[in-house]
Amino acid sequence: MRLVRVTLIAFIAVVALTSLGGCVAPLPDPDVVIAPEPRLDNEGQYMCPFTQDGTVALWVDKGINAKTGAAIGRTAGAVVGQQVLGRVPLIGGLLGSAVGGAIGRGAAISSCGGWEYIKETSDVSFDSFDNMAVYLYATYAKHEHFSDATQAAFGIYPKLQSEWHGAILRAPRREVAQEGGRQ
Repeated sequence: MRLVRVTLIAFIAVVALTSLGGCVAPLPDPDVVIAPEPRLDNEGQYMCPFTQDGTVALWVDKGINAKTGAAIGRTAGAVVGQQVLGRVPLIGGLLGSAVGGAIGRGAAISSCGGWEYIKETSDVSFDSFDNMAVYLYATYAKHEHFSDATQAAFGIYPKLQSEWHGAILRAPRREVAQEGGRQ
């Protein structure tokens, strides 16, 4: 039993240290990232928070509070999970986080007007999180509403947030001239 506790504590410490970010590579400049072609319709799996004309989709306006709704749901779910599995805090917390994430995502979708409204007010979509992340970063990272739009998208697509950094690091890049004219 003692060995299991020590192993579990060591595992938690490694995960915590890794997730605190000491080894996170910086993102490239958005101007060198090559954006994939989006679908110019709302038939993809993932709706873009920007429209074809470069404005924020109407569902984003409704969903500015989506991130807050997701956070509230995760917290409520964690409390429920702790109560259900009170004697096993790690498992209870993980279960609560999963339940809370689902509740939070539902709250985010609702605060954006529901799936029908999100789809109805979107005219750009994607079939993968990676393509959407790279497209948003390369195309809109310098847009004044980039933060609000991505936060609304993260609220309804939590996996987009977790895939974001890696997708951008893996994205193809333009070659840029280095100082002295060498490439």
